[in-house]
Amino acid sequence: MAIYTRTGDQGETSVIGGRVGKDDVRVEAYGTIDELNCFVGQARSLMADEKFADVREQLLEIQHELFDCGSDLAFVKLSEGKYKVKSEMAERLEGWIDTLQAENPQLERFILPGGSELSSVVHVCRTVCRRAERRAVTLGRSADINPQAVIYLNRLSDYFFALARTANTRSGIADVEYVRSKKVFRN
Repeated sequence: MAIYTRTGDQGETSVIGGRVGKDDVRVEAYGTIDELNCFVGQARSLMADEKFADVREQLLEIQHELFDCGSDLAFVKLSEGKYKVKSEMAERLEGWIDTLQAENPQLERFILPGGSELSSVVHVCRTVCRRAERRAVTLGRSADINPQAVIYLNRLSDYFFALARTANTRSGIADVEYVRSKKVFRN
């Protein structure tokens, strides 16, 4: 089977229900989710240690859900009953966030991305997720989309923040505080 179709050679691509320019906001939204999924795969590949088995499984589930999210955003017209991203997915992320946060030291100041290699990659996931969320919001201003996809992306970026800190905690590496920050987090 050939993986090339030549149908996009003129700057257009197929979405579910039509064709749009490759620079269309819809393509940018689900393309950014695809980019995020690649970084999530990279993070998973850095989790060979047994101490990350639980989050490795979570990230695999998230990778499937990111495909669902991209699929929901690729539909030009879709009835609400056919959406794949559901509110329960964001609620489950909240539970995972709470569990991860319980492992981490209390924050007083902003932190810099970094510490362990794994934490650094997860921070990249967090920022790409925020961009995907912004692209989905932009798309939602001009087209009907599944609102749960935006909520899911918002919660997912919070998950990545908690996970980046947990990656450092489990590796015995302290987060690097932003030294110019005042104490902004209260217990």
